[in-house]
Amino acid sequence: MRSAYRVIARLVALGVVLQASFVALGWFLTLNDIDGGQVVDKAFLEDEGWNIGLTLHSVVGLMIMPLLALVLLIVSFFAKIPGGIKWAGFVVLAVVVQVALALVGFSAPVLGALHGINAFVVLGVAEFAARRAGTDAALTAPSREPAAV
Repeated sequence: MRSAYRVIARLVALGVVLQASFVALGWFLTLNDIDGGQVVDKAFLEDEGWNIGLTLHSVVGLMIMPLLALVLLIVSFFAKIPGGIKWAGFVVLAVVVQVALALVGFSAPVLGALHGINAFVVLGVAEFAARRAGTDAALTAPSREPAAV
């Protein structure tokens, strides 16, 4: 379970990196459409402007990341990692804040900046949780080196 905890925490961290690439792809595609003469307005985005980057960012951010965070929290109860439940809880909290900032950001765009900054919080907390699982295992594992004489 310790390794499952570590892998899931690292998947959350990887998800943040993927999210950054998806949103960048989405906006570069949008800019490319504008350069090609498209007018990007509400009708374009709703009807004809299916954008793979922005779509992936939405789907992963609203479904996959919260699911991974919840699975990490569930696994933390069985992994027997000191502080593991606490750090999994921090991951869940950071992901909840991230989703909330995304949803509120449409009516208060300045919060979009906080959404971007909080992504680094999600990344850092998830990576810290993953490292906790690894370092505790290393400290409790018996040494394979021969004893010094």
